[in-house]
Parts: sequence; C-alpha cells; structure tokens
Amino acid sequence: MANTNIQEIKNGPLRWINITHISEIEIKYLEENFHFHPLHLKDCLSLSQRPRIEKERDYIFIALLFPVYKRKERKIISAEVDFFIGNDFLITVHRNELAPLINFFNLCQVSQSQRAKYLKDSPANLLYTILKILLDSCLPILDTLNKNISNIEDQIFKGYERRMVKEILLTKRSIICFSQTMQIHRLIMKRLIRISDEFFSLGHLKLYFKELLESSEEIWAALENLSKNISTIEQTNNSLISFRLNDIIKILTIISVTILPVTLTASILSMNVPGSPLRSNPHAFPIIISIMALIFLLTLSIFKSKRWL
Repeated sequence: MANTNIQEIKNGPLRWINITHISEIEIKYLEENFHFHPLHLKDCLSLSQRPRIEKERDYIFIALLFPVYKRKERKIISAEVDFFIGNDFLITVHRNELAPLINFFNLCQVSQSQRAKYLKDSPANLLYTILKILLDSCLPILDTLNKNISNIEDQIFKGYERRMVKEILLTKRSIICFSQTMQIHRLIMKRLIRISDEFFSLGHLKLYFKELLESSEEIWAALENLSKNISTIEQTNNSLISFRLNDIIKILTIISVTILPVTLTASILSMNVPGSPLRSNPHAFPIIISIMALIFLLTLSIFKSKRWL
C-alpha cells in the first residue's frame, strides 16, 4: 500500500486496517473502498470529537477518547480513536498518540501467531482485545495520580503547604481531564453489547465485553475517589495555610500592641518641654528605659493571663 499512514493486516477473510495521521487523502481512501456515512468520515477529521456509538446498515461506528499522560508537561490529554466495524473488517482511525494501540498493531503485523490468535472468524475478538488494551493503559495513569496525591499529602504535613498549592492544582486538572475522557465509556459499552449481535455473534465473548463494561465502571469509580481525595487534601491544605497565616497575624498584632504603650511612654517622657520631670535629670535615659521595660513586661503578663500567648 503506497500510503504509509494506511496499514493493513489480513488473516483469512478478516482485515484490520489501521489509519494514522488522518487527512483528506486517507478519507478519500475510505470513500473509495467503503460505503461509510459522510458524517462519520468527516468526524474522523475533527479534532474535538465527542465519544459515541452509531449503527448503520452494514457497519458500526464508534468514537472513543482515551487519556494520554504527558509526563514532561505533567498533564493528561485526550486521544481519539474511531472504529469502523463490519462483518469482515475492523478499521481504526487515530493520530498515532496511543502507544498501546500502536504496539499491538505492530505485534500483530510481525507475528503470524498473534494474527491467528486475534484476527479470526469475526472482528469481535479483535475489537475486544483493542478495547481491553486501551482500558488497561488507563491503570498506570491512575497509579500515577494516586502517587501524586500521596506525595502531596506527605509534603503538606511536613510544612510545605504553600509549595503544594501548584501541585494540587496540577493534579486536579489531570483528574478532570481524565474524567471528561472516560465519562461516556460505560454507556457506549452497554450499547455496543446490545447492537453487536446484528453484525457478529459474540457468543462467549459477551462475558468479556461485560468485563470491559465493569472495567470502565471501576475506572470511573477510581476517578471519583481520586477527585474526592484531592478535594479533601486541598481543603486541608487551605486550612493549614489559613492557620499559619492567622498565627503570623496574631504575632504581628501582639508585637504592635506591646510596642504601642512603650513607644507612647518613651515619647512623653523624652519630650523636651518646660515642666518635664526628667528634663534636667542626669539619669533620665536609664529611668526611661526601665519604665519602658516595665510597661512591656506588664503588657506581656496581661496577654498571658488572658491566654492570648
């Protein structure tokens, strides 16, 4: 095949066509070789696609989003993969962002035993395997988010609350992006099980597809749990920051209140005006210092008696 973005694996009557870096050229190939709905082909070119499943007369169209963790940028993005499923073919259309899908296709391409194992009879087994691989790829991302949350919690109670504000926001952003990617998977899996019998008999594979549904639900439950955990940690962090800020304000207030009477006393006693009791006293300075110290100690004792210190 001349176009390197269109790769095909065949085992018996079943074909798996994998299309990467989708453009008008690849869309034209699909138009010439298959009778797909124009809107579905147009959706493959769209960069912001919502997950969905639609049934046509001779094929099923599925658009799904899966999370991809960008370790360098420390964020999660959504990668789309579109499926065209017929009686004797499975077409995957994506933008080469999902490493598990790429690796699995390459494995089937070079290994005859893998082709015989996964490309047989109908596309049901192949579709199940691809979906399972993509769902399993979500688990390491969940583990990474879990570790991030645990690390944030440890750092908070070590006294690094202010540093953790950015870390909390980064983790919350990742969880939100992950949740937006996975929120419709359960509904699509349920509908796929209902309508797939019209195209291929699932047989014992129906149990496996139900496992995929359970996996989607487990991932969603894990995301909800992570969301609650990071929200709780954020509240705790904000409370600790507020508590420390209150302590600082309290200390500054105490300093201001204790210094005020001392400063006022020193100003009055050091006034160089007629009638000042210490104006001509040679010991004026030590007397003033002693009075200031006495007032300072008296103010502190009042604060302690009120349990403000």
